[in-house]
Amino acid sequence: MRRGVSVRTTIFLIAILFSLLYLTPTFIAKKGAGGKDELPGWWPSWLPADKIHLGLDLQGGSHLVLEVKVDKAVENHVERERGNLLNALKEKGIAGVSVERVDGTQIQVKVPSASAERVRGILKGDFGNLIEAKTPQTSAAGSDFFLTLSKDELRSVREYAIDQSLETIRNRIDQFGVSEPIIQRQGLTNILIQLPGIQDPGRAKDIIGKTALLEFKLVDDTANVEEAVKSGAPPGREVLYGHGGRGEGVGTEKQPYVLEARALMTGEYIQDARVRPAEQLSGASVELVLNSAGGRLFEQITAANVKRRLAIVLDNRVYSAPVIQERIGGGRASITGNFDIKEARDLSIVLRAGALPAPVEIAEERTVGPSLGQDSINQGVTSFIVGAAFVVLFMIAYYKGAGLVAVVALLFNVFFMIALLAGFQAVLTLPGIAGIVLTVGMAVDANVLINERIREELRAGRAVRSAIEAGYQNALPAILDSNITTFLSGVILFQFGTGPIKGFAVTLCLGILTTVLTAVYLTRIYYDNRIGARKLERISI
Repeated sequence: MRRGVSVRTTIFLIAILFSLLYLTPTFIAKKGAGGKDELPGWWPSWLPADKIHLGLDLQGGSHLVLEVKVDKAVENHVERERGNLLNALKEKGIAGVSVERVDGTQIQVKVPSASAERVRGILKGDFGNLIEAKTPQTSAAGSDFFLTLSKDELRSVREYAIDQSLETIRNRIDQFGVSEPIIQRQGLTNILIQLPGIQDPGRAKDIIGKTALLEFKLVDDTANVEEAVKSGAPPGREVLYGHGGRGEGVGTEKQPYVLEARALMTGEYIQDARVRPAEQLSGASVELVLNSAGGRLFEQITAANVKRRLAIVLDNRVYSAPVIQERIGGGRASITGNFDIKEARDLSIVLRAGALPAPVEIAEERTVGPSLGQDSINQGVTSFIVGAAFVVLFMIAYYKGAGLVAVVALLFNVFFMIALLAGFQAVLTLPGIAGIVLTVGMAVDANVLINERIREELRAGRAVRSAIEAGYQNALPAILDSNITTFLSGVILFQFGTGPIKGFAVTLCLGILTTVLTAVYLTRIYYDNRIGARKLERISI
């Protein structure tokens, strides 16, 4: 028995050592020059370095709810299908066909009567994701087909828009350098974003919400720009604005451009985006590195349009419109536009992280100041001290020496719980503090059950050693039953809850684990050591 007690004591001493190692960075880390936590040089790099991360409600930051405009993603998908269908009909040699997008999400296909059956066969064989929106209209001149996306395809496009937006926003925030952000889906079309400790919420919103649809389009220098601005662009053309002049596209005045509506290439081919510092009088620029397919396509585009201007358009704004002097190989291009370093860096982030598949709008925005967060911490600590004090007084007054043992186990319980928060790099929130306070109240419940059973055995005339063993043995099933059910409730809250609920569930579940270990096994180690040291005649309980 003595050997078993020694083994259990050694295990708890090791647990205490590891807990100290994981908690030390929380207390010795200091704010560095960049606003990030830095450890002293004497702390070895191979030891744990992560401190307990505070949530948005404790350290301040930004809370955003973004609404993804999935209908726009559907329209974009339908437009791509329209282009694919038009190309397929041309490849099959079907002439005199008109393919237009109508009513937002429908495709109208006008074909001569002689080609109607061939078109129907192509639609059935190669475009199974398109279904007829209404009965085709047939006349002597030809047939009109009205197509739309199938229900499965429509559902897939909507789900992809949300999932891809979530992933793209997560990539952008990771590159922005926010510690422990919360990014998750909320409802059908919303995305919840919490950025703890963010210093520049306006800049973060710009990076997160920028659609970043990059397109390369040819400039129509033969068009009358002033006439296009006044009366509208000619068919197949569009008017977009940007800051730039002729040649390299650098200027300060807002300038209209008449562009070909069809994009020759989009940002899907971008492999990397890098900031190039300012040279002489020009501002910083962003260098694009294209993948192999993009490099070949860009080389073909520039070879076929030498001496023409190629506009680089981001979110319907012309950033630059340089003249193509020669074929450009190597898979590299540059975006110039008198950027400062910060603007160029932000642009490179959104291009490198990818384009959003649909526009997003800020549906909800809240900002929590650091001072308010500190007030929350102070109030949470106060509530913890008050609650713990009442528990300590009650246990010592009612159970005397045994109550004091339970109080020591309670202190170790909180110690291990906070160490686990640091070890798992969990985020401590205000509801999380509430979970710790609740755990403090619940933690002595196990010791109450044990002490009451020991009292019953002592009243029945059993010896101290026998009463302690019987008390732990008889109380253990009830302790496990109550804590397992509470733990499962916490798991369900974590699985299906949102931010604040998850914070509460994390500390509740960790608290239950440490409660069982400390209240049952740590106190038992104490009594076993006393019993092994000498024969107990009585116990203070």
